[in-house]
Amino acid sequence: METKAAVRALGALAQESRLKIYRLLVRAGPEGIAAGTIAEKLGLPPATLSFHLKELNHAGLVTSRQEGRFVIYSANFESMLKLVGFLTENCCGGNVCGPELLPPVQVKKGAIP
Repeated sequence: METKAAVRALGALAQESRLKIYRLLVRAGPEGIAAGTIAEKLGLPPATLSFHLKELNHAGLVTSRQEGRFVIYSANFESMLKLVGFLTENCCGGNVCGPELLPPVQVKKGAIP
């Protein structure tokens, strides 16, 4: 991943609503979620949701497809993995390190991450 693409992706995620949308799509997996369902789950007006999805799409973080009269959005997992790889490519000074060295992730019960 090039630096410009990483900055664009990180910039898109540096907004609370977009981060919530993206995390919801990641949890949904490759099947994705209809735009109306995203708006309902996150309490976003359709115009606001559309704006945020456009920003995430422009950054390459989400994809969309038409299913009948619904637009289904999915996280672009390939792009996500490239971004994580870009962020960690020089991890631990080039020495092999693994998840056991990272602190555990805490998830609040009932919270939408």
